[in-house]
Amino acid sequence: MNTTAYAGLDEVVLNFSAGSLTLLNGILAVVMFSIAIDLTPADFKRLAKAPKPVITGLFSQFIVLPVLTFLLVILVQPRPSIALGLILVAACPGGNISNFITHRAGGNAALSVSMTAFATVGAILLTPLNIAFYGNLYAPTREILMATQIDPVSVAITVGFMLVLPLILGITLNVLRPEFTTRLRKPLQYLSMAIFVVFIVAALASNWDYFKAFAGAVAALVVIHNALALGGGFVTATVAKLSPFDRRAITIETGIQNSGLGLILIFGFFGGLGGMAVVAAFWGIWHAISGIALAAVMNRTKAQR
Repeated sequence: MNTTAYAGLDEVVLNFSAGSLTLLNGILAVVMFSIAIDLTPADFKRLAKAPKPVITGLFSQFIVLPVLTFLLVILVQPRPSIALGLILVAACPGGNISNFITHRAGGNAALSVSMTAFATVGAILLTPLNIAFYGNLYAPTREILMATQIDPVSVAITVGFMLVLPLILGITLNVLRPEFTTRLRKPLQYLSMAIFVVFIVAALASNWDYFKAFAGAVAALVVIHNALALGGGFVTATVAKLSPFDRRAITIETGIQNSGLGLILIFGFFGGLGGMAVVAAFWGIWHAISGIALAAVMNRTKAQR
């Protein structure tokens, strides 16, 4: 991967205006809100009584996946910006489509939604911590972190406003107006996902020359990385002796990353660094394809509970 053909990727800055970043922030907040209106405090109390599946899922998400990612980076040694992009994506919480895909896979959708919620809250601390730890552990990415002087507190604040605040508002609305959220849930989820997809497509179109030139440098890595994420979730849940019903949720939750948050962090703190942005953008496309394909395979058999 350290070929001169992609040497310029570490210096490329993609086109992404401040207005576009603000719009992406808003879209991500709406997506998170659409997930949150599925939750009530009772969901958290129920999981507190039987926390093993959620703890296993969070361990897979924030410990197993970053470790596997770091091992992949050490083995392949891609361009520094690509390596940091992989590390950053792995540090993000589960993606917003994981709940839908888990449902399609015949897995525990309630566990998936709850894992998204817990991972979102945990991301305030764990996302900047994992970026800083693994980014500094690998010398080429350490140089990027030193040059950008990223502030973990600023990352935590960004994650909090984009994810946790909508989560709290969504749960509150569901408690106060459950009949309204029942009517709002499906249309809002489909609308938010459609807007998110359109935005990503538009962002890719405005940077198509860069994406076309450098996608080859990241495509295979993203596919392998995503396979490691899905496999890591499956193995972690299996070792924890969870039911196949819960295992499907953890597998998908680990393999579906919040690439939208990744893009916000990349453009907000790394100036739209080319390799990182291309990795996050390609992840946003590929994990949906792989997740839906895996769900179709899983759904052929009923998972034991």
